[in-house]
Amino acid sequence: MAETRVVTLGCRLNTLESEIIAKTMVEGTIVINTCAVTAEAERQARQTIRKLRRENPSSRIVVTGCAAQLNPDSFAHMEEVDRVVGNLEKLDGAILNATDGPQVVVSDIMAARQTAGHLIDIPLISGFAERTRAFVQIQQGCDHRCTFCIIPFGRGPNRSAPLAAIIEQVRLLVENGHGEVVLTGVDISSYGADDDRLPGLGHLCQRILDGVPQLQRLRLTSLDPAAIDDDIFRLLAEQPRFMPHLHLSLQAADDTILKRMKRRHSTGQAFQVINKARAARPDTVFGADLIAGFPTETDDMFANTLAAVENMGLTFLHVFPYSARPGTPAARMPAVPGDVAKDRARQLRRAGARALNRLLESSLGDPVRVLIEQGQSGHSEHFIAVDFTCDEGAPCPVGTVVQARAKSVDANKGCLIAHLAA
Repeated sequence: MAETRVVTLGCRLNTLESEIIAKTMVEGTIVINTCAVTAEAERQARQTIRKLRRENPSSRIVVTGCAAQLNPDSFAHMEEVDRVVGNLEKLDGAILNATDGPQVVVSDIMAARQTAGHLIDIPLISGFAERTRAFVQIQQGCDHRCTFCIIPFGRGPNRSAPLAAIIEQVRLLVENGHGEVVLTGVDISSYGADDDRLPGLGHLCQRILDGVPQLQRLRLTSLDPAAIDDDIFRLLAEQPRFMPHLHLSLQAADDTILKRMKRRHSTGQAFQVINKARAARPDTVFGADLIAGFPTETDDMFANTLAAVENMGLTFLHVFPYSARPGTPAARMPAVPGDVAKDRARQLRRAGARALNRLLESSLGDPVRVLIEQGQSGHSEHFIAVDFTCDEGAPCPVGTVVQARAKSVDANKGCLIAHLAA
């Protein structure tokens, strides 16, 4: 029998869009939702396509996502691929499932003026398979031009979703049992910047919390340190349902490298954001995206970024050794040797592991409120992974928020072991 499924590569936004795609697919179709953040991501997409074809000779294979948007003809020339669909078209079931017409359906995404079509044109998402944490797209695209990034050309300009549609989507997800909602997009810090009728991100969050009082937790994906509005800090101080965990798109903590990346913040401004957040809520925990071995990065420049992990109090790190993306300005800059970039990435990951262990150790004996996600595990308000031991009769229903006490640390898994009493 021909298999039917969606294979997701890349970011949380792709994860969300794959949920929508899965509800529109016809039987016997495999959709590969690709990523293009690096040349390696595109190579992995091709490898995945070939593997899926070998394993599923009778399925129809459709390729979509950012890599398909940027290089549609190259995927169309693969003998394993039946159809290539762009990012603007991939949520349209009629286009995705069509068996006639052109093999490639990819429009000019830079001309796009609308986002989140599933919030406007087709039924809302009622739930996420096997997840208690739900993602809601609030915007699409990016107007900035970081020198290492190709994504604006795969996703198009910044387009914000309508406020009322976002609130209605959150309400539907909560009604269907999701205890936590995560707002996602390509550049969520720019929500509302494209439309004077819309609020900024912080005000949007407040409207969601007011409009859906049953929502237990509201969380954000990556934030640009240059565009965090003051309402975010107010929410940290005043709204217990707004989670005290912020993930920063930091990339580096050396001002020369930040300028060469064409980032809009300095290291000092990143410190200011962190200090303001902790002044609003002292227990706020921070994550960060960091690139190791960006072109021209010297040992001293890297040392500044490494020191910032401790000096800024960063805990949850997403570390990437720099990988050149053809078509970006950074790809033409003097490269750092690959082994050096990988070694710097290892040093950053070790620093992140030490920071996480300190956070876990400091939580021992404390009560922790945990959203139960599967079995006897979940995440705390600070996004700490928690595994449970339970007394007989203790309630562990998936999707609920429970209070437990942190008893020990599992350093190998990077999580707390907490006890939930009946």
